[in-house]
Amino acid sequence: MQPVIDSFLAGFPVLMLHSSVTIAMLVVGILIYMWITPWDEVKLIRSGNTAAAVSMGGAIIGLALPLAFAMSASVSVYEILVWGPVTLALQIVAYRIADVVLKDVPKRIEQGEMGAAVLLVSIKLAAAAINAAAVAG
Repeated sequence: MQPVIDSFLAGFPVLMLHSSVTIAMLVVGILIYMWITPWDEVKLIRSGNTAAAVSMGGAIIGLALPLAFAMSASVSVYEILVWGPVTLALQIVAYRIADVVLKDVPKRIEQGEMGAAVLLVSIKLAAAAINAAAVAG
């Protein structure tokens, strides 16, 4: 039993550090995402816009997935600090491209259209899956 306790005592601080750094990067990524989107997600969600909530939820998961893979593939907090921002930047660029290519989607989400939100979430999660696989590879 003692080796298990020793392992926990040695690993727990590392777990907390890696998780804290990764969560902090996720929060920064979410704030940047909210800043660059052409609509005010929080305002729309507070007013009951389900499409905006779905889109925002997809964005959060889409930002978190590559960060999680970056953390999983890293052996030190320094690697997380290098690869985490790279994954966030790639995700945010992918989101912005999707917004530009699908010009009417932001308006449709503001109007509460779930079809537009589902399409946007699908793009966000597809980009996240590819980004996460690239980091883990």
